[in-house]
Amino acid sequence: MVWLAVALVLVAIEAVTVDFTFLMLAGGAVGGSVAAALGASPVVQAIVAALVAVALLAIGRPWLKKRFQATLPHELMGAAAHVGRSAVAIERVNPAGGRVKLAGETWSARTLGDDIEPGEEVVVDSIDGATAIVSRAHVVGS
Repeated sequence: MVWLAVALVLVAIEAVTVDFTFLMLAGGAVGGSVAAALGASPVVQAIVAALVAVALLAIGRPWLKKRFQATLPHELMGAAAHVGRSAVAIERVNPAGGRVKLAGETWSARTLGDDIEPGEEVVVDSIDGATAIVSRAHVVGS
């Protein structure tokens, strides 16, 4: 019963950390519990618990982390989230500067080449400080 109590405490800690480390240790505690149920001595129980935990940490944890990280979208935050978004020029934009409406906000902008006239759609190529580096949006079929 002690092994199962330890496993429950480790699962509770895992619920807070969500790193899969304590979950693997809980698996080791379950292994120790199984050994105890089969009548093994406390030393053998501890060895079984340690071996199961190490095996789960070495094999199960990397697999789980890769599996769950692959399914979670990587969300960009701040200015980096604007790269690739569409905007509309609200004044002429050229290499010297200009302004665009991006995500409902007015941003200073510049191009790396062509002049863009007010009303034209642009795409944010990068963010340089508080300035959006933009290029003319390519219209499909043109």
